[in-house]
Amino acid sequence: QVQLVESGGGSVQSGGSLRLSCAASTYIAKPYCWGWFRQAPGKEREGVAAVDSDGSTSYANVVKGRFTISKDNDKNTLYLQMNSLKPDDSAMYYCAVETGGAYCKDGYFPVEWTSWGQGTQVTVSS
Repeated sequence: QVQLVESGGGSVQSGGSLRLSCAASTYIAKPYCWGWFRQAPGKEREGVAAVDSDGSTSYANVVKGRFTISKDNDKNTLYLQMNSLKPDDSAMYYCAVETGGAYCKDGYFPVEWTSWGQGTQVTVSS
């Protein structure tokens, strides 16, 4: 099972930017949905952004236009560029992958992820 390690979290002021990285321990075979979900204390887990093995992307409405997901297949690494951060973006961000062919486009995310990392904390102050 692929291991995922996130990095890049931190504390920023509202309007700032962060770039999260997710290194996979091995090549992820197609088909897959590779993305990020987040969870804040007292809130439900929510999908943030994902990209499938065909390169199609999915974004939550609340981050569309501010966050950009990308991947480097040669490095087995996923990125999440987060701009114009808001206090509501504060959460633990988890990198996750789904390898069962779940639909992963147009704002849809897997209900269950196959594996995920330990998470990286993002804190945005006002």
